[in-house]
Amino acid sequence: MSVSRAGLVARSSAFTTADLPALPALVVGSVQHTRHQPIEHSFGYRHYQWLIDLDAPPQLPRWLRPLASFRGEDHLSGPPSLAALKDNVLRVLARHGVEATEVSRVVMLAHARVLGHTFDPMTLFWCFGADGVGRAVLVEVHNTYGGRHAYVITPDASGRASTAKEFYVSPFNDTAGEYALHLHLTPQRVAASIRLRREGRPVVTAAVDGLCRAATPRAVLATFARNPFMPHLVSALIRVHGIWLWLRRLPVRERPANSGESVR
Repeated sequence: MSVSRAGLVARSSAFTTADLPALPALVVGSVQHTRHQPIEHSFGYRHYQWLIDLDAPPQLPRWLRPLASFRGEDHLSGPPSLAALKDNVLRVLARHGVEATEVSRVVMLAHARVLGHTFDPMTLFWCFGADGVGRAVLVEVHNTYGGRHAYVITPDASGRASTAKEFYVSPFNDTAGEYALHLHLTPQRVAASIRLRREGRPVVTAAVDGLCRAATPRAVLATFARNPFMPHLVSALIRVHGIWLWLRRLPVRERPANSGESVR
């Protein structure tokens, strides 16, 4: 008995549009970061991001926009608008064998700009076909040197995938090893973990986990009040914990040139 390609995708896909909450949504929870070796070090903090459809970005009142805005230039090769960002996502997918005609909807998990600043260590783009079935996930990784790199993965039915590490993120790790990812998308909860493994052993694990809330003006203001200046905090904590590791004499690895997705 023959099975269509669409049928195979539907059976194996880890996500569909039925897994999405009403958008735009706030994803409010926590982030955990653990270095397993050669020095053990863990930290966590309260955290929130936005889940938005690139074709239908949030329409917030003017007075609230300084606390949450989105620009295409903050991702991939820096297009000026969210519509252009979607085209750029499709370009990267095509480079990895997923044709633009296979994808009609792109949903992004990311930090908003808050008072003009944003920083996203990891941005996720869930890519859906016209049938609502997931085709791929684009995982964009940023470092604090202005570099950006895109990985395209196809999670299995349990939301797991792996890919070789190709991008310098931390000054304490080179590009050796592979990432093991686990993504979870439901109308109530969004979670993502990424673990760097080298020679079968875990090196670093980072994970975000949050509950979905409708992004009403009242919810946006309340979430900001409880978690003020989220992207500023992320930028600061990365540097603070990096200094802590440097003071512990963790060796610093030479930084290569930025990847082709970087514009800075």
